Amino acid sequence: MGTKKLLVCLLIVALLLIHDASAEKKKKHRRRTTTTTEATAQDDVMNMLEADEVAEEAASSENRSAEKAVPLEQEDPCLHKHCGAGRVCKLSEEREAKCVCIEQCDEEVDPRRRVCTNYNETFGSDCEVYQARCFCDTNDQRCKGPDYQHVHIEYYGECKQMPACKEEDRADFPRRMRDWLFNIMRDLADRQELPHYYLKMQREAESNHTLRWTNAAIWKWCDLDGHPHDRSVSRHELFPIRAPLMALEHCIAPFLDSCDADNDHKITLKEWGKCLELEEDTLEEQCDHIAEAAGDLDH
Repeated sequence: MGTKKLLVCLLIVALLLIHDASAEKKKKHRRRTTTTTEATAQDDVMNMLEADEVAEEAASSENRSAEKAVPLEQEDPCLHKHCGAGRVCKLSEEREAKCVCIEQCDEEVDPRRRVCTNYNETFGSDCEVYQARCFCDTNDQRCKGPDYQHVHIEYYGECKQMPACKEEDRADFPRRMRDWLFNIMRDLADRQELPHYYLKMQREAESNHTLRWTNAAIWKWCDLDGHPHDRSVSRHELFPIRAPLMALEHCIAPFLDSCDADNDHKITLKEWGKCLELEEDTLEEQCDHIAEAAGDLDH
């Protein structure tokens, strides 16, 4: 009986070992299956990311190719077109940049934006003045009359009665004007706001008293000759001088009007020098020298 019991015990132990081995084998199989599944999922994700990167790179390459394929002539020509006051750039059907009169000026509600013209007429803004002149320059039916081809701003604000310029004030005005121009030129030089080809003239005026007024007059005349640079200063180009001085120097308007001796609405350098009682020939020579030193005043 003892031997039989021993054999039964050994049989039970063997069966338990076989069962444990089978269970362990199944567990390892599940681990391998799980690991393989996880690895496969990770590979799928990586493949998707790589595919997205390839697609993005392809799209970016297409965009770059498309940008390179855009003809240069399709760039907006108005980007390099300069239009004067009262005008805006507009493309024609042939994509040619042209300056046309501005159709509608912004409505100004601030009374300080109003301006008074040389016809003693108050406009709502400076834009309206430039627009009115443009309409007449282009023979637009909206032109208010032939005189408005020469309309320009006298000063900011509504038109008002200005004190009369007395004869003694008028006679002394050229000297005051010369001093004012020289002081402005010197202040700009001190603030380092004077272009380099004018800075030399300012330094000469400081050291040579005979050039004090001459150089200042040349600087301002050449500075006022804006767009186009036509070697003359129109009445409306005098605005930077006329407008700020009207309230302080009531003789400025008759003085500037007298500079246009032939009444062609343009002031030449000789006329400018004569108004300021300066030597005309010297003015012309120096202004030509400035144009050379500046390279080209048209740029």
